Amino acid sequence: MFQLPDQLTTQYREHFVAKGIKGELLEEYLKWLRFFLDFCEKYKIDGLDTDRLRRFIQKLKEKNQSEDQRRRAYHAVSLYFDMLTSDNSSEKSAEMTAEPGIQKPAVSVARKSFYSEVGYQERSDSPEWDAVLETMAGEIKVRHYSRKTLKTYANWSRKFQRFLANKSPQELTGDDVKLYLTHLAVTCKVASATQNQAFNSLLFFYRYGLKREFGELRDVPRAKKSLYVPVVLSRPEIDAILAQLSYPFDLVVKLLFGCGLRQFECLQLRVRDFNFDAGILTIHGKGKKDRTVPIPEAIRPELQAQIKAVGELHDRDLAAGYDGVFLDDAVEKKYPKAPKEFVHQWFFPQKNLTTVQETGQRRRWHLHESELQEALYPAVRKAKIPKRVTSHTFRHSFATHLLQANYDVRTIQKLLGHSSLKTTMIYTHCVPVRTIQEPKSPLDL
Repeated sequence: MFQLPDQLTTQYREHFVAKGIKGELLEEYLKWLRFFLDFCEKYKIDGLDTDRLRRFIQKLKEKNQSEDQRRRAYHAVSLYFDMLTSDNSSEKSAEMTAEPGIQKPAVSVARKSFYSEVGYQERSDSPEWDAVLETMAGEIKVRHYSRKTLKTYANWSRKFQRFLANKSPQELTGDDVKLYLTHLAVTCKVASATQNQAFNSLLFFYRYGLKREFGELRDVPRAKKSLYVPVVLSRPEIDAILAQLSYPFDLVVKLLFGCGLRQFECLQLRVRDFNFDAGILTIHGKGKKDRTVPIPEAIRPELQAQIKAVGELHDRDLAAGYDGVFLDDAVEKKYPKAPKEFVHQWFFPQKNLTTVQETGQRRRWHLHESELQEALYPAVRKAKIPKRVTSHTFRHSFATHLLQANYDVRTIQKLLGHSSLKTTMIYTHCVPVRTIQEPKSPLDL
């Protein structure tokens, strides 16, 4: 469960009192705020504040919370948003001492957030640790690692900090890492992949945050990787799931299976990535590695219809004064007119628009991963598929079906965007390999 930082609790209490709300509701309001932040973290919910709040209230309704409880939860979270968008403490004091009836002019300020996705921005009780994590985050950004990598490394570093009870970073040794990894394996009973992820995160933390090495790595426990055989679906099973999905999730799944995409690769597709003349789709993959895959001819009409629908939506947004879509990192500064160009529009845009409070602009974001997960789970149950199906299962099925069709494993490796052939070879455990093994002279072919 998400724990509210002391600073957030204090500021929320002050804001609560300033609004003149009954004191007996404070504990309940703090509880709803804690549930909301935990909900956003668990389901990776981001985007417009009102959209996040709407999903949270819908989740409470599914949990059979009463109407009064949902109303108080709505008020508690709304109060939190109001607190985040308020001015700094000095401006608050001026507002409180202002004459009644005089409304203070709205000031565009940067939004303060106590819920940090990446973990390193939140201040802790140890300024030394905060400084080291800032250094580590800077090293990650210089190397242009993904935001998910930054989030993962920072979160493990924070967990390591809490485990050591804010022990001075300058006093850390390899024994501390060994003790922590042993704790994860013995006490927490984490999976081997989780333990190795923690090891890699702390290795980067030591090397680039503390600017020193572990020491003797042979004494640090490493979990043995287990052989994982992916779950794959047959074509009838995939068709049964598609029959239970509505638009646009059915088209998302068709692309996941038809092109072997990862979930984030599919949801972050843009209109410009489709080249129907050449019949190829450009994928901006993991580790900023681009690749191309064939566009499935079976869904070409659906893809073209989607682009047409997205174009109409884009025109309506611009006519309403909205400012197009989000672009990555500093691209918007380099190309200030680019956000309004249709080619940058998301192929699967989110229904709601996202507000950027620093500039007052409104931009459209892509469909969120949680929305696909929420649609996929009931569809699998209705299709009566007795397997654990996630969005990544369709990527596994893509590779397996190509193997069954006697495609060369190196061709599949290229289509999947794997750096190592060893990663692709895992799919040979899913089906019998029927490719011809005996070498022949080219003259005999």
